[in-house]
Amino acid sequence: MSTGGSRNVLVAGIGNVFLGDDGFGVEVVRRLDPAELPATADVADYGIRGVHLAYELLDGRYDTLILVDAVPLDGPPGTLAVIEADDRPAGGDVAIDGHGLHPDAVLRLLNHLGGGVERVVIVGCRPAVLDEVMELSEPVAAAVEGAVRLVAELAWQEAAGKIERETTDA
Repeated sequence: MSTGGSRNVLVAGIGNVFLGDDGFGVEVVRRLDPAELPATADVADYGIRGVHLAYELLDGRYDTLILVDAVPLDGPPGTLAVIEADDRPAGGDVAIDGHGLHPDAVLRLLNHLGGGVERVVIVGCRPAVLDEVMELSEPVAAAVEGAVRLVAELAWQEAAGKIERETTDA
C-alpha cells in the first residue's frame, strides 16, 4: 500500500473482445494515455485473465482497483456508471477458470488467497451486443471516449485521496 499522500491505483480493463460489447473495458484501457494519468496509476488490459488480475493484486501494492467492464445497467446501451464494489464479496466457492472469472469471482479469489484491496470501483457500460463479433456496437463505441475521461478523472481523485463514496451515474 502507498505511504504519504498519494495512493496507488490499478486501472484494469476486463472483458472478451470476441463477444462484441464485452470488449468495452479492453477498448477503454487501450485508449487511455498513461502520460495523462498520475504517476502512481498503472493501466493494464486483463481481458479474460481474471486469475492473473487476482495474483497481480496479492502483493498489496494497490490501494484502489478501478475495473472497466461491460455491466448490466438500467438505461439504454452505452449508459455509463461508476459503481462502488466490495472487495470481499459474500459467500460462494471460488471456482477457478483462468479464462472466465467475472469481477466478483476475481475479488473472491483474491480474498481466498489472503489478499485484498482497500477500494474497488467499477466503471461500467451497458452493452447492446454480446454475440460473437469483434467490434463494439455503435452506442457502446460512442461511450468509450466518455469512459476514458471518467476513468482518468477517477484515477486522479483516487491517487490524490479525494474519494467520493457514492455510486453515481456518468
